Amino acid sequence: MLSESTRQSTLALAAACLTSLMFGLEISSIPAVLPTLERVLHADFKQLQWVMNAYTIAVTTVLMATGTLADRYGRKRIYLISIVAFAAASLLCGLTENIMVLIVARFLQGISGGAMLICQVAVLSHQFPEGRQRAVAFGWWGIIFGIGLGFGPIIGGAIVALSSWEWAFLIHVPLAVIALILAGSGVRESRDPGASSLDLAGIITLSLAVFCLAFFITQGPDIGFDSWTAFAIVGVFAASLIGFIVAEHLSPRPMFDFTVFRIRNFAGALVGSMAMNFSFWPFMIYLPIYFQAGLGYGSVGAGLSLLAYTLPTLVVPPVAERLVLRFHPGLVIPLGLFTIGTGFFAMKIGSSVAHASWLTMLPGCVLAGIGLGLTNTPVTNTTTGSVPQERAGMASGIDMSARMIALAINIALMGLILVEGVRASLKFALPSGTSVELLRSLAESVAAGTALASEYNLGGAAIQDALTQGFGWVLLYGGMSVWILAGISFVVFGHGLPRRARHGQSCVEGDGRA
Repeated sequence: MLSESTRQSTLALAAACLTSLMFGLEISSIPAVLPTLERVLHADFKQLQWVMNAYTIAVTTVLMATGTLADRYGRKRIYLISIVAFAAASLLCGLTENIMVLIVARFLQGISGGAMLICQVAVLSHQFPEGRQRAVAFGWWGIIFGIGLGFGPIIGGAIVALSSWEWAFLIHVPLAVIALILAGSGVRESRDPGASSLDLAGIITLSLAVFCLAFFITQGPDIGFDSWTAFAIVGVFAASLIGFIVAEHLSPRPMFDFTVFRIRNFAGALVGSMAMNFSFWPFMIYLPIYFQAGLGYGSVGAGLSLLAYTLPTLVVPPVAERLVLRFHPGLVIPLGLFTIGTGFFAMKIGSSVAHASWLTMLPGCVLAGIGLGLTNTPVTNTTTGSVPQERAGMASGIDMSARMIALAINIALMGLILVEGVRASLKFALPSGTSVELLRSLAESVAAGTALASEYNLGGAAIQDALTQGFGWVLLYGGMSVWILAGISFVVFGHGLPRRARHGQSCVEGDGRA
């Protein structure tokens, strides 16, 4: 017979896992729906990018604010509100027939999804404060989160094939009802007694900085990177970033407490948070395009091919948590990041061979997935476990903000790199007098997987070569970035790491501080 406390914790874990599944699906299932949105809602390449970016940028804008609100007003209360809001935003996404309304609805969905995400991490940190139970809880959370992100392309493709694109959003309404019941029954209310004010200056300046940077990367080719408009956007970004740093140093209760960076475990794990989103997660948005347009698979076939990339992320997290308990996150997290980078370079080789297929991509996909599995849950567990329990909301807010800021920026940046790689290849295939506007339009169509060779008097081989080169550039960027950040993470964690450490406690007790 389960005790009341154990029953509540089980229900709370179930709620956190279900809402993490919902959050992940809304990132990874949508790329499979984008070709349909392009046709049905008459969306162009940049609007499709903003269907993705609106969600991730919105998540970033609320993470730190939600952590502060949850610490002050109660994590359970904010969690329940965010679930209801996510259901309402998903309903709006599924009912609209206008691409601009969908982008706005996705922004609202991202706001509620970000609040839901930060609360679930804070709830788990409170209800599973230490030891093996904490490792098991975060292990299960990581597995379900991975299922949402990993199986999203398959689920999205199946929804389009068997029903209609609207159900990629509407499915979350009944799921939210179930999550609401589980959370209402199982989550115990908790708050930080010291949280007394909301850092509005920090919220506004950070949100504006992230938005300006993502907008600059995404819209730069159209407005001109050397135009006065571009300079103005960069100026607002710089001013907002400086304003954020100043606001956080002046605030008596900052939402982004820079003093936590003195804790080596926290800072090292935070680098790992960003590194995953310089590589593995943003590339998942574009990998289905390569499998479909580059290798010629259908949406379901592409989704099945992606299993090599995503399945290891479901199997490895429990192993990763055991490794962290036995050794130290300062060894496991950089090792995971290095493995992701190795997988990216293997994928680059596999995509450039004469007869590329899912088999040539298989080794790299599996390696990248294993690396992600080694990194994902240890990063979250380490960041929240490295600070006093009452600041769990703030710590998880910084962790998830780092992830979502990196994700939003790198979705845009990988898209830019992909288009530029394609454009560089097409420049030699098209006549020398081809206008810059036509070249960029064709490059964007190829990058989106919608270009037809007959429309531009090009051979299919030229388009295939251009797409392969563009993806090669993206893979090189992802691999180099994550390797560099793996090295930085290892250095930040510090040398002379203990062979064993009680995960989530060593920092608080003094080990791992600068």
